[in-house]
Amino acid sequence: MTNNNFNPTLDYAKSLDENDSLSSFKKRFYPLENNQIYMDGNSLGLASIDAEKALLRVMEVWKKQGILIWNTDEGHYFNYGKKLGARLAKLIKANSDEVIVTANTTLNIHQIIATFWKPTKQRYKILVDDLNFPTDRYAIDSQIKLKGMQVEDVIKVISSKDGMFLDEQSIIDAMTEDVAIVLLPSVLYRSAQLLDLDKLTKEAHRRGIIIGFDLCHSIGAVEHDFNLVQPDFAIWCNYKYLSAGPGATAGIYVNRKHFGREIGLAGWFGNSDETQFELKYNFEQAADIKAFQTGTPNMFSMAPLEGILDIYQEAGMDRIRKKSLMLTAYLMYLIDHKLSQWGYSYISQQQDECRGGHVALVHKQAYRICLALKERNFIPDYREPDIIRLAPVALYNTFEEVYLLVEELALIAQDQVWEKFSTHKSIVT
Repeated sequence: MTNNNFNPTLDYAKSLDENDSLSSFKKRFYPLENNQIYMDGNSLGLASIDAEKALLRVMEVWKKQGILIWNTDEGHYFNYGKKLGARLAKLIKANSDEVIVTANTTLNIHQIIATFWKPTKQRYKILVDDLNFPTDRYAIDSQIKLKGMQVEDVIKVISSKDGMFLDEQSIIDAMTEDVAIVLLPSVLYRSAQLLDLDKLTKEAHRRGIIIGFDLCHSIGAVEHDFNLVQPDFAIWCNYKYLSAGPGATAGIYVNRKHFGREIGLAGWFGNSDETQFELKYNFEQAADIKAFQTGTPNMFSMAPLEGILDIYQEAGMDRIRKKSLMLTAYLMYLIDHKLSQWGYSYISQQQDECRGGHVALVHKQAYRICLALKERNFIPDYREPDIIRLAPVALYNTFEEVYLLVEELALIAQDQVWEKFSTHKSIVT
């Protein structure tokens, strides 16, 4: 999809909305106060009616059943992680028994590294990049230290040449004989670059290397096909595009060929169902994805995901991805035609196969422009050093909203509205 097939008028934006097959889903999401236009779904998705209903259902069962919640509907909530995982698996085209909803992203990285990284004298390096979200490195570095090893001896970093994109051939070239495991982002959180997971996985496996991906900035916006790609593992959060709520329980994918591998972090919910409540002191590991669970699942942090998955099932990832690509292509088109004269540019790639679900807008006054947008009822996201991340989400954003956003960005630049705002950064940007 090129960004040359659009028209820079409001009427054209409205016509795109009139022909949008997903337009009916917008009313399933709660609007923000003052009718703010939300462009930050890649940080935290909006609340939906479906998510709220699912959360309230759990509350009702708890109110009426107490401890018997675990036995309700033939163990529906006792097996909640696996049941939600089976539904999530459809979004990445994985087998239903290869995904589980559990813990949080950082803890799940700890679990994955503790389970898959078994360093030897010949293979001990962990290959990462220098553009991934920091929590991935925090967890990996911690695991290295726990084994009494030096981080600088183990970590092998693929450096970005421009600070925004990764060169896939450089990643492949770094897959040397001393590399044991690779963890990379599927979509870079700053630039929205979408890596070729299939190519990278094939190259890693050809060299006997375990490889996995952080899907935090792609799941729910990008179509993945893990039955095709066959990575060893993946981790992600469920509160961004998937809109399962702040702090929603996260997800893990593990290729079934690894079932039975000794788990790194054992916990009682990873024990086999048959003996879990015998409360033995010897851990009897579950034979499937359940083994990757640790403590008792948090029902209130999982339930909203059940509701939003109803929406995803109705909408379909193919239609969601198609509209997402159109929204971001349209946004880049408008930036080219309406904003370039005011010092704006973008670093997101135009090729569909290389772009995630957001656009990275660049301006030297990016932080203060974000503050100006918020004052004018537009919610963007800021990332250092000069990036305004804009994520029009297919399920609840419209083409008209994208148009209005660009018009507002032009007005802010024309009048240099940012001058009224401080350069001092708040805690959450």
